[in-house]
Amino acid sequence: MATISADNHGLRLAVRYVVLTLIAVIFIFPLLFMVMSSLKPSDQLLRDTASLRAFLPVGDIGFDNYTDAFSRAPVGLFVFNSVLVTGVTVLLSLFLCSLAAFSFAFLKWKGRDLLLGIIIATLIVPFETIAIPLLLLVSKLPWIGLEGLQFGWLNTYRVQIIPWIADGLTVFLFVQYFKDLPRELIEAARVEGASWWQIYRRVVMPLAGPVLATAAILKFLVMYNQYLWPLIVVQQESYRPVMVGLQYFFQLDTAWGEIMAYLTIITVPVLAFYLVMQRAFISSIASTGVKG
Repeated sequence: MATISADNHGLRLAVRYVVLTLIAVIFIFPLLFMVMSSLKPSDQLLRDTASLRAFLPVGDIGFDNYTDAFSRAPVGLFVFNSVLVTGVTVLLSLFLCSLAAFSFAFLKWKGRDLLLGIIIATLIVPFETIAIPLLLLVSKLPWIGLEGLQFGWLNTYRVQIIPWIADGLTVFLFVQYFKDLPRELIEAARVEGASWWQIYRRVVMPLAGPVLATAAILKFLVMYNQYLWPLIVVQQESYRPVMVGLQYFFQLDTAWGEIMAYLTIITVPVLAFYLVMQRAFISSIASTGVKG
């Protein structure tokens, strides 16, 4: 009986690995197609899409598409702009949204539940409905910079960052996670004389690794893929992000090989960030020994 049980367990494990491998291959295929296509001339790329050759490094392979992409558009500048805007927004969002969630989860004040409900309700409001009012607002707002007092935030980094710092989804994720933490930890810290800021910084946030990684990945994807808002508020090339820069490759003649090369380049920061956050998520899970 023990042998039969071991065989069944081995069979189930093998089936599980086969299914997971197939799922991984399905998700890898688009990336593989993108990378392979970026190495081929446009005419060969279009011919190969009708067969499995689209996923193989066959035919006239080279890096001409990459050099042509950098010649057609300032790709490095676009990537820098997107990484800068996305990185700053993610950091500020995690800090401010976690602070707000801490107050919703642990502090008692009048109107707390009502305000949290309003914040969560903003998730159903599409951005297109507030785009024009927000544009009118940022075009008149004052800003004190190195040149003195200025009016209007258009064609700046701040107009791409500040409107996106706080959002209902990030607050909701933190609130739900904080509510699952043992209340005994907070009560013990209060008994020891810790302030609410000390509890936030030394007790709650060191245990929030999983939700930090999750919220950071979601926020990164939203910000890195921004297109409509930067298209509205940024006209100067020096501030444009990667998604707006993609339209450079559809002007005059559409160069599909260069487009695939451009997509490959701008995907690298996303994959790098995801791998870093995945490692941080696994490390935080392994190091957290809190039980309810």
